[in-house]
Amino acid sequence: MRTLIKNGRLIDPASGLDQQGSIAIDDDRILSIGDAPADFEADEIIDASGQWVIPGLVDIGVRLREPGQEHKGTIASETRAAASAGICHVACLPDTDPVVDAPAEVDFILQQAEEAGNCQVHVIGALTMGLEGLALSGMASMKQAGCVGVAQCLAPMKDLRVLRNAMEYASSQGLTVFFQPQEYSLAKDGCAHEGPIASRLGLRTIPQAAETAALGNLLALVEQTGARTHFCRMSSAHGVNMIRRAKHDGLPVSADVSAHQLFLTEMDISDFNTLCHVLPPLRTERDMNALRDGVRDGTLMAICSDHQPHEQDAKLAPFPASEPGISGLETLLPLTLKLVQNGIIDAMTAIERLTVGPAAVLGIDAGRLEAGRHANICILDPELDWTFDTDRMLSSGKNSPFEGWSFTGRSVRTLFEGETIFQ
Repeated sequence: MRTLIKNGRLIDPASGLDQQGSIAIDDDRILSIGDAPADFEADEIIDASGQWVIPGLVDIGVRLREPGQEHKGTIASETRAAASAGICHVACLPDTDPVVDAPAEVDFILQQAEEAGNCQVHVIGALTMGLEGLALSGMASMKQAGCVGVAQCLAPMKDLRVLRNAMEYASSQGLTVFFQPQEYSLAKDGCAHEGPIASRLGLRTIPQAAETAALGNLLALVEQTGARTHFCRMSSAHGVNMIRRAKHDGLPVSADVSAHQLFLTEMDISDFNTLCHVLPPLRTERDMNALRDGVRDGTLMAICSDHQPHEQDAKLAPFPASEPGISGLETLLPLTLKLVQNGIIDAMTAIERLTVGPAAVLGIDAGRLEAGRHANICILDPELDWTFDTDRMLSSGKNSPFEGWSFTGRSVRTLFEGETIFQ
């Protein structure tokens, strides 16, 4: 199959490309960028006039729910939702049932993803067996099976000695360690940011110090062990400043932020809206603006969906008893484009935070428009006005607080390895 995408605005932050032109695709690879070879005969021509042609998006924070939580979502359903949103690569987290702590679970996920054929799934395995924080997982064998990193999610470690050993072992295997910084003893049973809104609502809180105290310990261990470390889902201004300082000091660290943290604050839970129950919790407007600054200057090099699909009943309980998380795959690109429209960041930066930035965190060959690479491409219409409707979501989880939001710009076609998988 030979495909020609013509007349589009080609944007590739990795190479600095931003020009009108064409992309010629031969089978699953990009043949040329700019002008097609003179003897190129296309089986299909895609006219991208007025549209942006960018690398397929890379989302580094996704719960696919399978195995064990198929009532919330499956690998097939959630990767289909990803494809509809222009996402060609997703990294899934290990807190499934059973936990992804051995090659068998890694093999299962990769096989299910290949059968679905919607996008490339990259597995982040468990740092400790069963995420219990006691014994180290078989990181070497999981890496051989295809893991790109290891994580503890929000499960606590037994002590810092075990954590240090785990980081040293991960480093010896060349695996990036993914941490969502949250001090368990400070955050336990909390569900909202410590501040006047939570006090008025009578909710148990998670202070900013839960993030920064965990960061302090982890950064000290990064310096001690030299482990390549990625901090997930940053939420506070002080936390962003700590990451900025650590990068300035040359520590091997990176960080990301969830798209919803760039638009929602603690004010959005003021009516006990369980759709805004997330971890880390939504914080203040000052924190939100600091996160935006971190995206702009590269302190936060990736924006992710923090996708957590839930069944309807999970959000019908009282706020503290509801399950945290947003079904975010299908709003990742629209929210990021809204940052551009609001003058927060420019288009090149926005696309970088969704493509080559997260690809670099995962250490994968993705997020680029270059001849010879896999033809994983998102075509988006930057002028398309539309309203988000949860009933039309492809994800099994409809738990999104963005129902009724107006957006400009969305993915209209996704090519995965040269084949149109969503239009």
